[in-house]
Parts: sequence; structure tokens; C-alpha cells
Amino acid sequence: MNESALREHICRCGKSLYDRGLTAGSSGNISVRLDDGWLLTPTNACLGTLDPARLSKLDWQGNLISGDAPSKEAFLHRAMYEERAGAGAVVHLHSTHSAAVSCMPGLDPCDCIPPLTAYFVMKIGKLPLVPYHRPGDPKLGDAIRGLAGKHSAVLLANHGPVVSGKTLEAAMYASEELEETAKLFLLLRGHNPRVLNEAQIAELNAVFNLD
Repeated sequence: MNESALREHICRCGKSLYDRGLTAGSSGNISVRLDDGWLLTPTNACLGTLDPARLSKLDWQGNLISGDAPSKEAFLHRAMYEERAGAGAVVHLHSTHSAAVSCMPGLDPCDCIPPLTAYFVMKIGKLPLVPYHRPGDPKLGDAIRGLAGKHSAVLLANHGPVVSGKTLEAAMYASEELEETAKLFLLLRGHNPRVLNEAQIAELNAVFNLD
């Protein structure tokens, strides 16, 4: 897919996420890797009304090449790309159930949502919780960088998920699976749910060649 087509694709995906209530207002951002840099949704942009021509294009030092000013959370995306050579896209949302989980006390910081379903294991795996930082704090990029080499997705405390994928579709689908599993997790709180055991997870890893 060439750059022009990717720009259109980002806008379609953003509208889909917005129309289905996975992002609200000007929250959330999407990026896609290019041969000569990367595209990112602009600051204060609603994912439901993106303009392909106004998407931010940045180089790998984070400098703006063209388009509107980039999201202040650009460093979240850059940290993922720097640590995950196979990442072709990153989706960051403030989706309701994932954000709700990110506010809960007592979570396992190494694996904050249990393996409730096979599809969560297949698309997310273990989900680490990144300690709270204010929005736009560059230290948050360093915190993600320390985890992204081993994890395709992280959950930012009191904030929301950052999810990478080989393609934009893969990153979107994983973000949606995370949101649905977060909803299940909240529904099952206090019910002692059955989760996948180590043998079942190992079987998924072997059969589907998971990262």
C-alpha cells in the first residue's frame, strides 16, 4: 500500500473506531510505519473526522516533515517502533473498559489482565501495566521502551492501552480484543473465573507461533 492509500486507510480506521465508541472527542491516536518515516494522527484531532492530507508525517528523529502538528503522544508510538522492528502500526485508545481496568488497584504489573480467552492470549499475550505518568511526559516513552521489546501491547495506568501490530488491521483487532477482554474482566470481578492454564497457553503459543 502506497502512502496515499495508507493515509486514506488511517482515516477509515479512525472513523470506524470512533463510530463504534472505542474513542471519544479528540482522544486516541493512530500511526503507521513508512519507508521514509511514519504517519501519525495530529494533535487535537477527532479520529472520526480525520483528513488524509493533514495527517502528520514524521522522520525517525520525531521531526515533522509535513502535515499538522503531531499528537503530543507521538513518543508512545516512536518507542514501540524503536523496540519492535516488525511493528507496522500502533493504536493508542482511551477505550472505556481498558481505561477502567487501568485505574484499578491491586493489578499484577507484569500481567494486569488474566488469560480469560484464547483470543486474548493470541492477540495480546501478557499485558504489562505502565506506572502513571502525566499525558505528554517524555518519561512515559522510556517506560514503554523498557517493555516493548517483549510485549506488543501495554496498558498505561489511569490512561489506556498502546497496541502495536504488523499492520494497522492487526493493531486495531488486537486493541478491540483487549477492550472486550477488559470488559469481561470487569464483569467477572469477584466471581473467581476460570482462566487458561500454562499448558493451554503453551499449546496456543506452539500452534499459532505467537511472539
